[in-house]
Amino acid sequence: MEHCDIAAIEALLRRHGFHFSKSMGQNFLIDASIPAAIAEASEAGEGNGVLEIGPGIGALSHELCRRAGRVVAVELDKALLPILDETMANFDNFEVVSADILKTDIPALVREKLAGLTPIVCANLPYYITSPILMALLESRLPVTGITVMVQKEAAARMMARVGEAQYCLLAATIAYCAHCESLMDVPPGAFSVYMQYHTAPRLLFEVGRECFQPQPKVTSAVLRAEVRKTPPVAVEDEKFFFRVVYAAFALRRKTIVNSLMTGFGSQLTKEQVTEAVVSAGLAPTVRGEKLGLEEFARLTRALSERLPA
Repeated sequence: MEHCDIAAIEALLRRHGFHFSKSMGQNFLIDASIPAAIAEASEAGEGNGVLEIGPGIGALSHELCRRAGRVVAVELDKALLPILDETMANFDNFEVVSADILKTDIPALVREKLAGLTPIVCANLPYYITSPILMALLESRLPVTGITVMVQKEAAARMMARVGEAQYCLLAATIAYCAHCESLMDVPPGAFSVYMQYHTAPRLLFEVGRECFQPQPKVTSAVLRAEVRKTPPVAVEDEKFFFRVVYAAFALRRKTIVNSLMTGFGSQLTKEQVTEAVVSAGLAPTVRGEKLGLEEFARLTRALSERLPA
């Protein structure tokens, strides 16, 4: 079937009794040029094993299978499984795994399903959990060079936002699922921009209009490729502590860096000690978290670490 033909899609869904789920943010592509362009941008080749998340009815999967050695797609909605069995029947290099990606041992999945291939990630991500998925992928330390995803345009802007830009501090609070942690972590507004730029070099490839989907979403989409850094752009001794500082710096919007840091370190340091750390890092005590870049956060991390009790 034509994976992006409206009439064919509607007939397929009726045949399987499928109904769109708003809670899962389901919107299927109806412009065939888009999945082809995304797959091409992923640079998938015969030596690659692709991890896809949220394959839908297989529009992007189809294009990836034409290029890659193998495609493993993780799908949460069980109602889509028989549909994918039908639409992807002609590809012996495709496998769908029925699972929640946020509850999946991603490294184990890649080792088992994509053995012998160079893994890459390419997906039309569910917009309502874009940030948790990306953070789970990065926390899993997959040996990938790039992550190519379609996301909400505003989310793409936040990932690429620079110091002082509005998007740098306006990311809605999300829950980051850490693959190797026992608990969930709250990611404050703005911290995700720093997180993505520490781990990757993201760049916007192209925008995708609402008319390219069925049903039409209320937002414009964008395709982004994040080159995964082999080495972070700044040197930090304790990465976990570095992000603890970053999260604390964004904990209180419109507050000074000293007041924000007190929310995360007030039980260990006095306000005077926090102020000393800020000044020794070459920062003004009145500066706000959204005005700091990676290098400033690295200096601040070192200064705070030196003042923590043994």
